[in-house]
Amino acid sequence: MYGSYVGRARRGAAAAGAALLLAGCSSSDGDGSAGGGDNRASIAQQPKGTDPFWVNPDGKAARQIASYLDEGDDKNAELIRKIAEQPVGEWIGPDNPEAEAKGFTEAAQKADRDALLVLYNIPHRDCGQFSKGGAADGNAYREWVDKVAKGIGDRRATVVLEPDAVLHLVDGCTPDEFHEERYDLLKGAIERLKQQPATKVYLDAGNAGWSQPDSLFEPLQWAGIANADGFAVNVSNFQTTDASEDFGKRLSAKVGNKHFVIDTSRNGNGPYTEGDPKENWCNPPGRALGEPPTTKTGDPIVDAYLWVKRPGESDGDCKGGPKAGDWYPEYALELARNTK
Repeated sequence: MYGSYVGRARRGAAAAGAALLLAGCSSSDGDGSAGGGDNRASIAQQPKGTDPFWVNPDGKAARQIASYLDEGDDKNAELIRKIAEQPVGEWIGPDNPEAEAKGFTEAAQKADRDALLVLYNIPHRDCGQFSKGGAADGNAYREWVDKVAKGIGDRRATVVLEPDAVLHLVDGCTPDEFHEERYDLLKGAIERLKQQPATKVYLDAGNAGWSQPDSLFEPLQWAGIANADGFAVNVSNFQTTDASEDFGKRLSAKVGNKHFVIDTSRNGNGPYTEGDPKENWCNPPGRALGEPPTTKTGDPIVDAYLWVKRPGESDGDCKGGPKAGDWYPEYALELARNTK
């Protein structure tokens, strides 16, 4: 994560989830009841007409519910249920992309839902900060994306592509010598993913607290937004839905009226404005869950509210939190308690 953007590594979490899926431990029956995972959590799918995205019945929040129930802590179990019962993004890891993408999309298909996937493996990712990493080079990234696409196959999937990748070109965080390649990699990733017949792709476009549309629309065009279904805003951030809609609409007008999606996972109380502005994005206190995921946004240009960031996972080892992407139960409980 950099500045006021996003903190989010998944190091191994997606791989573990995919292994469970491929073993048949996390599939769901078409009626929405959990066909695997821990039955004590009883995680079901949301109504398809409002929220067509797949709820993983064996996600970290569901496991936390089971743990609390083991301890006889019904109160905290019910708080975490606010997170566990909503679909969240599955962040594809670096090592087994085809197997993970296949596992998540097959489980979603079995439940008659759409998979929500996040690709976050661009070379020189996150400028060497909390979520540093990514593919070794451009060829490795192309091969990785190709495997993701093969794993998706003809199943329904919505992909949020490379949080921060464009922003870190605009703000100068990513060295100049990598700019041309990154634009090429993003454009190629969109084109490759769109070869899959039921895959939608939304390229990350920052958040309302970072910059203005005038600084982003040309970079988005260079990155191939014309071939994407649209763009994503507020990924892993805390800007309000109203502010995000305004930002997204102004940006959309500059990129061919493209549709967009909004990450509402943790924006219920808006952004944190205290403390060091350079770290007010990182595990900020007093935040709350935002609007539940839905495609019924009331605005034809806003395709969905999504929980791209998985609530309860740390932004990084700041403010007492574990490393980026690790489950942070105290923070998960705070988000749930603060939710109206």
